[in-house]
Amino acid sequence: MTATTRHLDRQAFGPKDAGRDLAGLTLGPFPGSRKVYLTHPQRPEIRVPVRAISQSPTLEQVGTLTRSVPNPDVYVYDASGPYTDPAAQIDLERGLPPVRSWARARGKTQMQAARSGEITPEMEFVALREAMRQPPEFTLSHQHPGFSHGFRMPQEITPEYVRAEVARGRAVIPANVMHAELEPMIIGRGFRVKVNANIGNSVVRASIVDEVEKLVWATRWGADTVMDLSTGPQIHQTREWIIRNSPVPIGTVPIYQALEKVGGVAEELSWDVFRDTLIEQAEQGVDYFTIHAGVRLAHLPLTARRRTGIVSRGGSILARWCLAHHRENFLHTHFRDICEIMREYDITFSLGDGLRPGSIEDANDAAQFAELGTLGELTRVAWEEGIQTMIEGPGHVPLHLIAENMTRELEACLEAPFYTLGPLTTDIAPGYDHITSAIGAAQIAWHGTAMLCYVTPKEHLGLPDRNDVREGVVTYKLAAHAADLAKGFPGAQVRDNAVSKARFEFRWNDQFNLGLDPEKARSFHDETLPAEAAKTAHFCSMCGPQFCSMKLSQDLAGDLRAFMEEGLAEKAQEFRAGGSELYVPAEAGADD
Repeated sequence: MTATTRHLDRQAFGPKDAGRDLAGLTLGPFPGSRKVYLTHPQRPEIRVPVRAISQSPTLEQVGTLTRSVPNPDVYVYDASGPYTDPAAQIDLERGLPPVRSWARARGKTQMQAARSGEITPEMEFVALREAMRQPPEFTLSHQHPGFSHGFRMPQEITPEYVRAEVARGRAVIPANVMHAELEPMIIGRGFRVKVNANIGNSVVRASIVDEVEKLVWATRWGADTVMDLSTGPQIHQTREWIIRNSPVPIGTVPIYQALEKVGGVAEELSWDVFRDTLIEQAEQGVDYFTIHAGVRLAHLPLTARRRTGIVSRGGSILARWCLAHHRENFLHTHFRDICEIMREYDITFSLGDGLRPGSIEDANDAAQFAELGTLGELTRVAWEEGIQTMIEGPGHVPLHLIAENMTRELEACLEAPFYTLGPLTTDIAPGYDHITSAIGAAQIAWHGTAMLCYVTPKEHLGLPDRNDVREGVVTYKLAAHAADLAKGFPGAQVRDNAVSKARFEFRWNDQFNLGLDPEKARSFHDETLPAEAAKTAHFCSMCGPQFCSMKLSQDLAGDLRAFMEEGLAEKAQEFRAGGSELYVPAEAGADD
């Protein structure tokens, strides 16, 4: 099968969308940035997007003169698609133009191709993207050695390294052959930590336009994948609009739509309904499915004494079905049938953690780890069928229990990529759970988690809006980057070095533009020093001109240089006065 261009139907819009302007999106580059493309020397059709951040020159004092020294562009990973490219023609009703012109049925999945020694175009694409080589004139390459908890981090990302990791099952490239608009990316322990953003409607709030806007907004701020978790009306139409306009992989939880088809009555679910739903979503181009096949009938009694029971929507739906029929979960009994559908479209498994803990009290309990063991068994089956697989994880876990989650996942699931929600490290902060969870996210990603599912300030409270999506994505990009630094991913420190240099040189605009959220950084600075002259001032409102430590350090550095130069001149004069002899006789009585 081959992906074809499909036009979207505006008639699918509901009453809430009437009169809405589809062009009302945030488009164009970030301040001080432009879109550039890395190209493959042998494959001109492969064009990898990069955000190039421009910098102003460094002004150096040489005596009484000022010298201007150029600073090179800084390249950073860019998941925003053509929406930040001024040259792109954006038409949401037509969808994005195909990126993977080669997207077609190979007769092999990515995993099967990798195992046969084949390097696919997707592997070439992600190797260029992950390596992210800086411009030749860039010199701020210092990086602290990382500690990757037993994993051997590569010095360079090559296509062969990508192929080997996919073949081994330690990395996945979610890329349905029907999603030609996709810019390929990779999820794995040996690559940059990725961030997923959840969007989707509900029966309380449903608008196709809102969901497309959230997709574009989330990828602008750095979401590497997006999950459409719609449970309200027009699930199919909403998903079609999202996929056709998405440059990133789209994931879903098919049991949600299957439940809608049986009127929301879990007991009425069946394999036939679920199978038809899988095929429907596969045809649309969904790149990875969350499948809760690990929720076994025998596991359910283990949840009886939990404080918060079963908090996964998919897990609770299937638990209800199992108990109503007193039969094994049909996703488990039909798992190889599911594999057949996944293989045909090269869809990636995201094996769901339907029994994840929903509170600190329930963390690391018997139910959670019983399901994890089953997920390991299912991973083996999926790999036998040539299906790429990642494992979903908790949840709510205190800091001191996080490492155990990673260790157990690596052992039970043979190092398949771990994809975790947070985890939240405390339950006491409604309204701030994007922070409580980012603390755990940075920790578990350092230990080896490959992708983090973001949490927004609305977690446990309501459906996220545009601002919540931004807060969630930026917070989680921070956690992911902290983990990349800690594990020693090659090139991870480049951006930090550039920000630090700009900060020390009082290049305020560069400091803003190099950050994760340039607009917020600039607005905070300008609250007290809005004048344009303040963008070159050697102080901010925190310390003022007399107490800025960096200004004092600059002055001190000048004094130290003068002191050292004076001392060297004195020593040189002493050397000449002694006859310029390299070796002089030792004084009588001196130690040998």
